[in-house]
Amino acid sequence: MLDDFLVRAGLAAVGLSLATGPLGSFVVWRRMAYFGDATAHAAVLGVALALATDLPIGIGTLTVALAMAVTVAGLSARGWAMDTTLGVLAHSALAFGLVAVSFFPAVRTDLSSYLFGDILAVSRPDLALVWAGSLAVLALMAWRWQRLLTATLSEDLAHAAGINPDRERLVLTIALALVVAVALKIVGALLIAAMLIIPAATARSLARTPEAMALLAIAVGALSGLGGLALSLWQDTPTGPSIIVIAATLFALSTAWRRA
Repeated sequence: MLDDFLVRAGLAAVGLSLATGPLGSFVVWRRMAYFGDATAHAAVLGVALALATDLPIGIGTLTVALAMAVTVAGLSARGWAMDTTLGVLAHSALAFGLVAVSFFPAVRTDLSSYLFGDILAVSRPDLALVWAGSLAVLALMAWRWQRLLTATLSEDLAHAAGINPDRERLVLTIALALVVAVALKIVGALLIAAMLIIPAATARSLARTPEAMALLAIAVGALSGLGGLALSLWQDTPTGPSIIVIAATLFALSTAWRRA
């Protein structure tokens, strides 16, 4: 029989993939990798905010991640040079977060869990948060799917169809902030963007339609989570990075398969 903490960890990995699959597809299509990095790195600052105000970690993380995502989306809409801007914001948010967390001595020894995740320590309330957040993101993606696809394909086409691209960008912003808050406990702030991008990039090599790519990305994400958990238990490696190692391996195999 599997231990209870292993069951919770496996369910958390599968639950997270429900959100990262479809959202990661849009991150890949829109080339928003750095956008995801900036939002994810801000999560550490959210941890510091939560500790300073005695708020739940999830609330602090969601607040700061959403603020960062809205800021980045606003700058993008105004035509800023986003590669440099996102680089500055991502690393500045991470640095400010690390410095702020250092003022709480009790957290210093546990900082790696916020940076790289600690899926084996997921509790029942954490698991409920993961599934609730992931299902909310999945429902949001399903609701706005066609509009998001049209706005991603062409903003001019979206305007012609009566769709506001800025509104759809805001939908992705909110979804991304939710995923960051949900994924912090599982893969950590430094690896959230990888969990969004790699399964979606793997699915793109195999899928023929946008819907198939999103579904395959969910499957690859779930397989990566369970495989990383197994690798961590087998070789006693850090669980968060192990999940990304499995995801990267699946990406390499899918690329080789397509070329063959």
